[in-house]
Amino acid sequence: MGQINYVTEEGLKKLQEELHYLKTKERPSISAQIAEARDKGDLSENAEYDAAKEAQGLLEMKIAKMEELLSNTRIVDESQLDTSRVYILCKVTIKNVKTGAKMSYTLVPENEADLKTGRISVNSPIAKGLLGKEVGDVTDVVVPSGTMKFEILEISR
Repeated sequence: MGQINYVTEEGLKKLQEELHYLKTKERPSISAQIAEARDKGDLSENAEYDAAKEAQGLLEMKIAKMEELLSNTRIVDESQLDTSRVYILCKVTIKNVKTGAKMSYTLVPENEADLKTGRISVNSPIAKGLLGKEVGDVTDVVVPSGTMKFEILEISR
C-alpha cells in the first residue's frame, strides 16, 4: 500500500475527472491509432504501430498510478481543522525575522500547490519548518540558500 495522500474535496474531484478523461478519451484514441497502424500492413517495420503501442503502455502506466493514488487518497475535512498549530490546509502568516517581510501561505497537498495564489506544498521546505508550530513561535527553516528564521504571526482556516 502506498503512502496516504490527503486532498481537499476539490482536489479529489480533479483527480477523478483526469482519470475519467484518460479512460474514456485517451484510451479509445490510442486503440484507434493502433488499429489504424495495424491496417497499414507489415508490423515489423511499422513505426506508427510501434509508437502507438508505446503510447498505450505509457497511458496504461499513468492510469494504474492514478488509480493507486486515488485508492490511498483521503479527503481532509476543513471544518475539523485545529488552528492552534500549523497543519495542512491552514493559512499561516509568517514574518522573516531578518528582513521583517511578511508572507501568507496556505499549506496544501502536493498536487494542489500553486505559488502564484500562495498555496504551497505541505512537503516544501518552508511548510515542513512550520508544521506543528504555534502563533509566536520562531522557527528555523532550511531552504536551498541556507537557513531562514520565521516568526508565526497568525494561523487561520
